[in-house]
Amino acid sequence: MFRTALRNVFAHKARLLMTAFAVMLGVTFITGSLVYGDSLSRAATAKATDGYERIAVDVAADTDPADGGRSAGLDARTVTTLAGLPGVAAAAGRVDGFAAVAGRDGKPIGAGKSSQGGNFAPAADGKDPAYRFTRGSGPTGDNAIALDETTAARGGYRVGDTVRVGTDKGAASYTLSGVFRTDGTKLPSGGSLTLFTGATAQRLFLEPGRFQHIELTAAPGTDVTRLVGRVEPVLPKGTTAVTGARLAQIKANLATTDSDTMSQILVGFAAVALFVATFLISNTFTMLVARRTRELALMRAVGASRRQVRRILLAESLLVGAIASVAGLAVGTGVAALLQTLFAPADTPAAPLVLTPGTAIVSMLVGTLLPMVAAWLPIRRAMAIPPVAALSAAEPTAPARAGSLRTGIGAALALTGTAAVVYGALTTGKDARTVIGLGAALALTGAIALIPLLSRPFVALFEPLLTRIHPVHGGLAARNTVRDPRRTGATAAALAIALTLASGLSVLGASAAQYLDRATTHAFTADYLVKPAEGGQRMTPATTAPLKKLPGATLSPLNQSTGYRLAGTSSVLTGVDPAAIGRLLRYDVVKGSLDCLAKGQIAVADFKAQEAGWHVGQTLPLQRQDGRRGTVTVGAIYRADQQSDLMPSITAPDSLVARYDSAPHTAGVLLATHRGPGRAALAGVTHALGDNPALTVLDREGIRERDSGGIGDQLDVFYALLSMALAIAALGIANTLAMSVLERRKEIGTLRALGLDRAGVTRMIRLEALLLGALGATVGTVMGVFLGWALGRTLQESVVGYELVLPWGRLALGVLIALAGALLASLWPARRAARVDIPAATTAQ
Repeated sequence: MFRTALRNVFAHKARLLMTAFAVMLGVTFITGSLVYGDSLSRAATAKATDGYERIAVDVAADTDPADGGRSAGLDARTVTTLAGLPGVAAAAGRVDGFAAVAGRDGKPIGAGKSSQGGNFAPAADGKDPAYRFTRGSGPTGDNAIALDETTAARGGYRVGDTVRVGTDKGAASYTLSGVFRTDGTKLPSGGSLTLFTGATAQRLFLEPGRFQHIELTAAPGTDVTRLVGRVEPVLPKGTTAVTGARLAQIKANLATTDSDTMSQILVGFAAVALFVATFLISNTFTMLVARRTRELALMRAVGASRRQVRRILLAESLLVGAIASVAGLAVGTGVAALLQTLFAPADTPAAPLVLTPGTAIVSMLVGTLLPMVAAWLPIRRAMAIPPVAALSAAEPTAPARAGSLRTGIGAALALTGTAAVVYGALTTGKDARTVIGLGAALALTGAIALIPLLSRPFVALFEPLLTRIHPVHGGLAARNTVRDPRRTGATAAALAIALTLASGLSVLGASAAQYLDRATTHAFTADYLVKPAEGGQRMTPATTAPLKKLPGATLSPLNQSTGYRLAGTSSVLTGVDPAAIGRLLRYDVVKGSLDCLAKGQIAVADFKAQEAGWHVGQTLPLQRQDGRRGTVTVGAIYRADQQSDLMPSITAPDSLVARYDSAPHTAGVLLATHRGPGRAALAGVTHALGDNPALTVLDREGIRERDSGGIGDQLDVFYALLSMALAIAALGIANTLAMSVLERRKEIGTLRALGLDRAGVTRMIRLEALLLGALGATVGTVMGVFLGWALGRTLQESVVGYELVLPWGRLALGVLIALAGALLASLWPARRAARVDIPAATTAQ
């Protein structure tokens, strides 16, 4: 049986090529996803844990939640005490914080949240073991810094150059004293690291004479566990000692989170691609078995049992899957290497690819079992045909129409799934998304089962248009498309699945983008918003004081003060300038008046007032974590979006906030200039802030891009991943048309003999492909919009103001891409059909 199956595979290798290619693409996707994810995880772990082997014990002061999570630090006396303990070779006090390095163009270098600063802590030999200098040396004066080599290369800086660096305390220019390399304990991926002298770093990041943590290096032969036992008794209260090995483990767990998430996303899309491939495989074996009906019947007639014939056909699918899986495993590993090259951070050395036995086993199992599962139903149907009936047929048996059982089951699934989706969308309970997910699976399955039934009315709808454009070719294409509804449905279903996901993502993305745009920019009436750069922690009055000197400037800080309980409700107060805030933010007041701020009262967002049960005129008892008490009066209630990070939940006059909090967190400064926004005004504001790369100046477009621009980037990534499913669906169209041409060889020869030229045959096949593509694209787009609406409804309960937005441009583009893919898929089958030999075809039995 195995020899027979092997012979049959090579006898029909051209027909099985598309199937093998589809399996190979699916296995390539899943192998590449797993290998890339494992490699990314190992590289991230290696970088995150690099350098901890030199740290025996790390001593750190606990953070204070009441002080915004900041640490009081450790003094120099503690460093000296720890350095004198038995088994301690060296003790280095460390202090770090946010430090943005400006490039030649004044913009920050590297990822903002990963822009770090630290102190150079030389030992007795003048070297710091944490840093290896490649050029120059560590900073020795207050006006000197050192940069990591990646940042220096990005900025084009050399030793001796002047570099502008911004921190939470402001910006200043420094002389570059050296360029260094360091390990993962100091430099985050994609970020920058600036070294200052110890005194400068303490002044910028903490306070003079104090350190955030102390790194202890053990003397040779020292047991780390015993060393911790010596360290803990001498530590001041509120201090924790952790071994370097434990820190490495914690960092490794944190580092793998992002890579695991990316790997899961990739595997999810790989599963979609494989699911789409099942339709191609099943369709191919359906057509192959139909073409070989007489051959299989002859095998039955000479003594082969049903089980033996079934095993031969399953062995064929197993061979195809095994060959395609080996190829997919090799190509997938190469794809993972390409992804690693394209997307690896510039400062991360290339890590070796990780091909685990688990990845190889999963890929081979999926690639070999999938064709067998997909081929089972066509083989089972073929075995139901009696040998005598198959041998007596001059032509292969007519394809089965969509059966009533299949139609009934499909209709039941579609109706049940649709009802579940609508129920989940309208009830919007906590389990609504689960209900919608299950309903979507049922509805999509039912729609796939009903596509054969839908194909006839769909083609009938477009047939008049086709016949008007091409009377002969259009009519032939329409009739050929519905000749086998089951085959048509299976081919279009693969395309429908991909378009369902793409359309649903488009609807959700467009709706979310519009909501975020409205939520963040509707209330913004100022010209500019000045905020700390990504990763920056706080702005001080001294940082933004120069803005007051701008001609005709109107400004108000957003001073956020935490730790309040108003009438027993946890609250955050945002202090503003009562005289200026009305020009800088649009308050849609529903009760009371914003003039209450000038009277020392507060204004409350509607969602906060509704949640707490407050009303205008109510006096609320105030209590802060530090023990201060008082009362405040609600003077106004205004509409606000709970998701907006610009409109405060509680607006208070800055004098009220200052009464209870001497150092509130300035989240930003709203600014209006006398000439309005513009390039010159922006340059003036930036210059007034001291060209500080630690501060970001945003206009309306900048705010919009910051809050909603990332959605488009994420959608583009998902579309790129879905392109694999679209490619496999296009292969299904090509395979279906190619097999159809083979089955209709005599018919095509007859048409040619009657006068249909090669161009006409090519046009007919292309029109069939367009009909298949249009059917799949239409069903997929309708399903995607429906599911996008349903999922969006579940957000409306928690996201006030979310509305359905239909991105007509993206939806139309998806349909056009599907039609273009179908047209490209028809090129090879159309070429084969046009080259059919007329005498040989017309005399074929």
